[in-house]
Amino acid sequence: MDLSNFDFNLPQGLIASRPLNPRSSSKLLYYKQSAIKDLRFSDLPDILSYNDLLIFNNTKVIPALLYGYVIKSENENLNNKKIEFLLVNHLARNDWFCICKPLKKAKAGCKIFFSNKLFAYVLKKEKKGAILRFEFTGNFYENLIKTGLMPIPPYIRKIREVDQLDKKDYQSIFSKKLGSIASPTASLHFDGKLINKLKERGIKFCFVTLHVGIGTFNPIRSKNIFDHEMHTEYGEINKDAAIIINKTLKTGGRIIPVGTTCLRILESVVLKKNKINPFSGYTNIFITPGYEFKIASGLITNFHLPRSSLFILVSSFVGLETAKKIYSHAIEKKYRFFSYGDGSILLK
Repeated sequence: MDLSNFDFNLPQGLIASRPLNPRSSSKLLYYKQSAIKDLRFSDLPDILSYNDLLIFNNTKVIPALLYGYVIKSENENLNNKKIEFLLVNHLARNDWFCICKPLKKAKAGCKIFFSNKLFAYVLKKEKKGAILRFEFTGNFYENLIKTGLMPIPPYIRKIREVDQLDKKDYQSIFSKKLGSIASPTASLHFDGKLINKLKERGIKFCFVTLHVGIGTFNPIRSKNIFDHEMHTEYGEINKDAAIIINKTLKTGGRIIPVGTTCLRILESVVLKKNKINPFSGYTNIFITPGYEFKIASGLITNFHLPRSSLFILVSSFVGLETAKKIYSHAIEKKYRFFSYGDGSILLK
């Protein structure tokens, strides 16, 4: 299937550079049985049933964006040059594979200064990045939290610079397990007030984990979508979550993942229709049109980039023509797009 089928034109002005406050005041597009309604996220409890189960991703985003300066290089022209690093894969001990900009400045053997307590050596330069070995005083992640910035998506960073507000804004209120380099952004619409309202209505929810990797940022470069391969990501579903999910399925309740990350981990581990087991491991599932969904009967998600694996997933869930209809409506009604934008609930 040609990637061009998943293209659409989005006005630049609809790209959200900041979230709304409060979080639950964002718009919510409600789709069910070919009908579209324009709501607010705070209306969510009113359109759910007591036997529905919301599933959240409790991953926590690492402040994985670092700016460092070359302080030791055989090429004196590189000294004091600034380089941007995005930590992508933890390889072993203190070694990380990083995407670097500009890559040409990351010469093997260079020493990089990030702060008085955080340095790194460039061990090896590769085609798409470099391997860094970090040296630090104290705890690595504590240094990262102090020195690093949130890895908000490139399309936001084209509009404005990353700042300290993003350390709160780009983290869901459920974030617990450190490991992502991108936020499960559908969860960003949920605040304490909305959660309390859901609890009052008897709406159940549970948590799974999928640490979001570089695949979120990487565009699909193959003309045929079936030639694209997703990056591997680590996920977990614990025993308690598996029990409540299976019980909901057995009693006829709807499983509604909050975000494409939750949907992907659920569909990765399903043994058969209406049954999952606890899981910890890796997945690179790429959901494309024709996929038979075994767990999810609904999906809460933001509005995604054209020609992206996420828009392809949405198109697989509701159908390509329906997805284009939904997005056309969202553009006409001036919904805010992408990570800090508005959301949708898609029900089968």
